[in-house]
Amino acid sequence: MSTQATSAEPQHEVVQFYSDGLRLCGQFTRAVGAAPGTQSPTIVCLHGYTGRKEIYMPGYVRELSAAGFNTLDFHHRGFGESEGVRLRNKPWDQVEDVMSAMIYLRQRPDVDPDRIGLYGTSFGGSVGMMAAAHDEGIRCAVSVGSSAHCGRSSHDKRTYSDRLDWEDMMKIDRVERVMTGQSRRVPYEVLVPSGRAEADSIVTMYKVAERYPDGYPMENYDHAYTFAPEEHVARISPRPVLFIHTERDTIVAVHEAKSFYAHAQEPKKLTIIPGANHVDVYEPRNPAVFNVVVGHMKEFFNAHLR
Repeated sequence: MSTQATSAEPQHEVVQFYSDGLRLCGQFTRAVGAAPGTQSPTIVCLHGYTGRKEIYMPGYVRELSAAGFNTLDFHHRGFGESEGVRLRNKPWDQVEDVMSAMIYLRQRPDVDPDRIGLYGTSFGGSVGMMAAAHDEGIRCAVSVGSSAHCGRSSHDKRTYSDRLDWEDMMKIDRVERVMTGQSRRVPYEVLVPSGRAEADSIVTMYKVAERYPDGYPMENYDHAYTFAPEEHVARISPRPVLFIHTERDTIVAVHEAKSFYAHAQEPKKLTIIPGANHVDVYEPRNPAVFNVVVGHMKEFFNAHLR
């Protein structure tokens, strides 16, 4: 027996648009209670480095749509059902994907083109802040657990000894990329080392090996290393930005959020969640911390997209 969505339930629509000729796949969710024929404020929701938005994004989409915002969440090129080299993560390409998403949204009759905000989780927040710096149509932006300088953040993830071993591997991969056109693939936890809680979540929540058994290309490390949105974030002003981070994040250290905040111009806000780690911001992992984070987000978007 099928049930029909009521005005109090999110209404999801599978969508697609193109970026650099590649088809990107996503989901548009209508603001709960929006009257037919009306334009609503809209939030672009960007996934993190694993690309497993289907695991951790639904809670944010549900809460934001219930608060009266349309949402668009999509897989960047190479992730999910979107076209592109599998799991290749080139930050500037992802910025281009966000720009394409903005153009797509402005064509929709149910979107107010002057009230589009952006939220990015983890690496998605790094990409999102860079996109906001280059697209004035993004009215406000939120990052959650994001790197301000991806090279510095990558450096933090390994001991000196581990960095030496990793760089030896990278030297081989750089040669093979040139000679064969292919990058070696490694498990996610090899590409992105992390602390105990976050490492456990790779297996129990993200389940990246189950979804992507061939692993992630090593070239992603080189593509991200020079990506430094903190050097551009001041351009977002006078549009508001919010940086949310957890105090005990061992994937992206809390000093990344503090550096983001230091480089940004007013209006800006930094919120640090005490005692929590990187994956606690996701509802499947820690509903209590998730509620705190999404509460800060709704307060911010209500203030700047209404």
